[in-house]
Amino acid sequence: MLKTRPLLLIEDDNVDAMTVKRAMEEIGVIESFVHLTNGEEALDYLQSEVNEKPCLILLDLDMPRMNGIEFLEKAKVDPGIRNIPVVVLTTSREDRDIVKTFENSVAGYMVKSIDYDQFVEKMRAICEYWALSRLPAAV
Repeated sequence: MLKTRPLLLIEDDNVDAMTVKRAMEEIGVIESFVHLTNGEEALDYLQSEVNEKPCLILLDLDMPRMNGIEFLEKAKVDPGIRNIPVVVLTTSREDRDIVKTFENSVAGYMVKSIDYDQFVEKMRAICEYWALSRLPAAV
């Protein structure tokens, strides 16, 4: 089990979102899974006092309304959410995207695998790392 708090997936592609959820269920690491489709929705969710803060954010980059980099630029200056770890999960292999995300304090950058078994192994690695990692109490 990853943590008792939810995992937040920010992903506009429903097929990719279902694949992430299926992989997480298959490896049995999460209790709660929240899926939002763009950065605006995610900021609203994270800034709400009603919603529980996630233990980890998985972030796509190419989304409508507010893309992943724009989300990071806003989230990483917000004291209430900036310490939540973010792992980028995207199809982009562009160096400029990798550099820009790390400039905005991401914890990792993963390129989505087309092969489902490889994808599950990436999800397992992400979850195992965060299950072992210590986070600040406020996160």
